Formats: sequence, C-alpha cells, structure tokens
Amino acid sequence: MNKDIETALREAAAALPGPASTLTERAAAEGLLDVAYATVDSPFGPLLVAATPRGLVRLAFPGEEGVVEQLAGTLSPRVLEAPERLDEVRRELDEYFTGARDGFDLPLDWSLSRGFARKVLRATARIGFGETSTYAAVAGKAGSPRAVRAAGNALGSNPIPVVVPCHRVLRTGGALGGYAGGPERKEFLLRLEGVLA
Repeated sequence: MNKDIETALREAAAALPGPASTLTERAAAEGLLDVAYATVDSPFGPLLVAATPRGLVRLAFPGEEGVVEQLAGTLSPRVLEAPERLDEVRRELDEYFTGARDGFDLPLDWSLSRGFARKVLRATARIGFGETSTYAAVAGKAGSPRAVRAAGNALGSNPIPVVVPCHRVLRTGGALGGYAGGPERKEFLLRLEGVLA
C-alpha cells in the first residue's frame, strides 16, 4: 500500500511546474522581477542577454564573468533567469545570425551607460546594416568631435554589443580597430553584414 502512495505522489509531483518557472512567474506577477536574463545560442557560443521592463539592457559574449552579479549590483538585486521574457530577443538574434534580419526592433534600456558614452552608443545605434563609420565621426555625432579616444572607450564598454553595432565603427583609414568581443568577432560580424569580403 505504501508503494502505491509513493508512486502516486511521484506522479503528482512530476506533473507540477518546476520550482524555477513557478518562482519566475510569481515574481513577475508580484512586480518583483526587475531584470530577466537568459542564454541565447550564437555562432560565438551562448550569449547572456538581460532585459528590464524598459528593454534589452545587456548582451554578454561567452567568457564574460560575473555579469548577473554586476546586473544585481548596478540595476537591482531582483534578477532572475526568465527565458520566456527574452523570446523576442532570441528570435531577432537568431534571424540576424542566419542572415534573415538586417536590423533590430528591440526596445533598449540605456541604464548601463551615462553622459557622453550614452550619446556615443545612441549615435552608433543609428549606423545601418552593411554600413560603417569611424571613431571620429561617432564622436562628432555625439557632440564632441575631438573626443575620439573617449568615443573608443565608450564603444569598448558597450553593454549591448551586436544590437548596438559598435562592430561597425572602424578607425579612420579603414582598419578594424578594437572590439570588446575580440577582433575575430568584429571581423565575423562585418563579414556577415557584407562589409568585408
């Protein structure tokens, strides 16, 4: 008789939603989920993406350490893994990496950048697919044409690479320049967009 009860309890427990999904749903319903994150497949490996109710706030390449902890310390301690909240981000990134999308329609949360850096990133977000700009031009569009090095620093700390296309910013003269994700990733993205042969 006890085995029948144990079996019935196991079957009933298996039918219940997992604790993580229940926790995420309840936190969201009660307004306690400030930052949702998930991993998304990419040609570079799993990307960590995070969003607030305002929009995508972070995209991290494989190998970046402590991203969730940084989000908790900078934005809010109410950070949970909630893949379903990032389905649109996942879909648009999948389409981009397969060549079926040439622009992103995602709302963005600029909370992780401030001042001149935010202006640089907003100017960079307007560089179209298959186009490039220079560090000097981006600095000029951000209001400080001589602040080329500061523009480079802002691009190097871009919290939303790929979507905010800092890979499209090159050195004057056409050299690739630096990239926080590494020069191989910058070159890959520019080839994907048809900028490099």
